[in-house]
Amino acid sequence: MSRLILVLGDQLSAHLSALREGDKARDVVVMAEVAQEAEYVRHHPKKIALVFAAMRKFARALEAEGWSVRYTPLDDPENAGSIVGELLRRAQETGAGEVIATEPGEWRLVESLTHAPIPTYLLPDDRFIASRKRFEDWAKGRKALRMEYFYREMRRETGLLMEGDAPAGGKWNFDHDNRKPPKEGLEFPAPISFAPDAETQAVLDLVAERYGENFGDLMPFDLATTRDEALQVLAHFVTHALPRFGDYQDAMMQDQPYLFHALISPYMNLGLLSPMEVCRAAEKAWQDGDVPINAAEGFIRQILGWREYVRGIYYLEGPDYTTRNALRHDRDLPAFYWGAATHMNCISQTVAQTQKYAYAHHIQRLMVTGNFALLAGVDPHQVHEWYLEVYADAYEWVEAPNTVGMSQFADGGVIASKPYVSSGAYINRMSDYCKTCAYSVTAKTGEKACPFNLLYWHFLDRHRDRFQGNMRMKNIYAAWDRMDAERRETVLRDANAWLSRLDAKEVV
Repeated sequence: MSRLILVLGDQLSAHLSALREGDKARDVVVMAEVAQEAEYVRHHPKKIALVFAAMRKFARALEAEGWSVRYTPLDDPENAGSIVGELLRRAQETGAGEVIATEPGEWRLVESLTHAPIPTYLLPDDRFIASRKRFEDWAKGRKALRMEYFYREMRRETGLLMEGDAPAGGKWNFDHDNRKPPKEGLEFPAPISFAPDAETQAVLDLVAERYGENFGDLMPFDLATTRDEALQVLAHFVTHALPRFGDYQDAMMQDQPYLFHALISPYMNLGLLSPMEVCRAAEKAWQDGDVPINAAEGFIRQILGWREYVRGIYYLEGPDYTTRNALRHDRDLPAFYWGAATHMNCISQTVAQTQKYAYAHHIQRLMVTGNFALLAGVDPHQVHEWYLEVYADAYEWVEAPNTVGMSQFADGGVIASKPYVSSGAYINRMSDYCKTCAYSVTAKTGEKACPFNLLYWHFLDRHRDRFQGNMRMKNIYAAWDRMDAERRETVLRDANAWLSRLDAKEVV
């Protein structure tokens, strides 16, 4: 009896465990564009188009390799609308008695397949550097799950940037060298782009018809949709941007969405690139003398360290992780996250860029949109769903820990040892946004005061019971306590007034 081999839209890897388990002579690959996956949140149209176009091309590649593939486009009249529905339909067509699948990257789908009315066997997703068990073994018995220590173990195990038993360059972490603010006269490499072919254009037409009202610009669309194209993006980054990536990875600039960033996370998260080959490419550039150690290490840490770490956290913490709200924040997500007017230039720049490209780099996500939401007390589940909706690289296994844990501290400190909050001073130091903002980043009180300045102290004051004992925050609270009592009262009064205008849906 034949079996169905399920390949999901973010599992476009030739060496997927489910495909390795399959038999081309008797098994049938099932791939489907279903409404349930496209609509469980209102995804950015660019992301939907990227996934569907890449899926169609991957299906053709599998057929060229001798697989029998049953592929369901979104507009197929027979489309069952869900992954399980499509499996049942294809089982009836083919007579298949069971399903082989690689474990999905969302608990929602894991639960759906585990309880499917056809026997379904989930295989480990071994496209990552660390298995789930490897991470669980590392985490067992630890009081704090800090990424840095996991990262060092991964360096030792993989040999990446190692010189014998010692880290290359004599240090594990070169982050101190990777905090340069932007400066005038910097020239950035133009990202490599791909004109839509006929197959991609058909997807774009479909997405425009079905999801054109979702937040985000579908066109222009110039993303890679095959492994060969993704490899070109990687090579372009390593050659043209990686040498200066380390220095300016945290910088932000007006009307400059990409700077020296890699733009490969959508392709890794789809499965078109593997994390190890990406890390090896960066390491080789350093070994060849083309890239400084701080750039290679900083980039590899984001993948070997952070990406592997957050996946481990997602599965370790379980299906309820996205509902956590340790700080009990309940404010609705402001309309300016969806493009409504705001006087805050940093927010306006980041959201406009997100709308146009389905992309913003990690500091824009963490220290602009994420920082504001945390300071303002926005419901973390709404923040989580926003990040999942608007970015082309967002899948729950990677997005949720970054948002719920790192950005919003809603997990109570599983990931971060303290909340990632800052006043406007950080944004001013790492960007040129404040120069043209309607607010004054140097003003601490009053109508022209940067909202980040007001809300920073407001956040610390309202959560004092939780954080004043945190060793990393003692100096901050000491600075607050040294302020004149009248000054503290003015800051809190101005912050409350600003939040009242926000809640009243005024343009702020």
